[in-house]
Amino acid sequence: MTEQAWPWPTGAATGIGSLPGTDIAEAQRIVLGELPALPHLPELPARGPGADIIGRTAGLLVELPVELYAARWRIAPRPGRDLRRARDLMERDLDQLAEQAEEYAGPVKVQTAGPFTLAAVLELPIGGRMLRDPGAVRDLAGSLGEGLRGHVEAVTRRLPRASVLLQLDEPSLPAVLAGRVPTESGFGTHRPVETETARGLLRDVIGAAGVPALVHCCAPDVPLELIRTAGAAGVALDLSLVADLDPLGEAIDAGLGLLAGAAPTLPPPSGRAPTSAEVADRVRRVWGQLGFPRRRLAEQVVVTPACGLAGATPGYARAVLTACRDAGRRLAED
Repeated sequence: MTEQAWPWPTGAATGIGSLPGTDIAEAQRIVLGELPALPHLPELPARGPGADIIGRTAGLLVELPVELYAARWRIAPRPGRDLRRARDLMERDLDQLAEQAEEYAGPVKVQTAGPFTLAAVLELPIGGRMLRDPGAVRDLAGSLGEGLRGHVEAVTRRLPRASVLLQLDEPSLPAVLAGRVPTESGFGTHRPVETETARGLLRDVIGAAGVPALVHCCAPDVPLELIRTAGAAGVALDLSLVADLDPLGEAIDAGLGLLAGAAPTLPPPSGRAPTSAEVADRVRRVWGQLGFPRRRLAEQVVVTPACGLAGATPGYARAVLTACRDAGRRLAED
């Protein structure tokens, strides 16, 4: 593989996105303090509707207003209170980021739902998920791409010296491709989306955003080749869910970066967070099994928790971020 520049520094660590609690100022202080090489914009779903990943992303859509109906997000005839709340929360978060990191000059990561996870959750005005209508999925991807371009510009305005890295959360992508997303009745499933269609729409969304992007998928059967050929710079996954290392090795060899989820998101029975040495060993072990030279590890790999930390206690979440940061530094010193 030829040498390439990665959109993160050597030995970096970052969070996947969500954290516990409702205080965005405190959450951003923790992220900027514990993850100085690659901080991310934290998500605090405990704040309620509009702070969840679907509500946050739906608030970015262009000309596709949303509303809550029976505790589910759906496309609305016109903008209303629910959309306003989601957008206000995001604005507040970005303002807080600017206040705390105005002079920050490195990469900063922002997270949104990807087009297929969004389509598998968002409902049409007449009922039923958007996934049932291929035309609606295309419209959704176009709206999302336009919204992400605006979101990146909003972050760049507030942090003019930073570079933005976009993370698309796609936990539902494997189920969408395999036709495993259940219909509303629960008796059937939606038709699978063809690989070429998925690749094309994902590529369009990444291209519209205009910044390096990675795809996060916390499922056992991550479609690595699709993600790489759609133009993603990297993939974020939970190392404990990787059953077959061969596809991962092929994707890494072909130039895909890896955000290695190496620290559990919930404490083990002992309650103790993993040490940085344990996290670093976990990443080294997988890298060694893949057979790649050690010198490439700290460049091509970013250390992360296995997934979001919203379900953890504040103390455990902070300890995990610290362990990931120090593990990244250990790997850079190897």
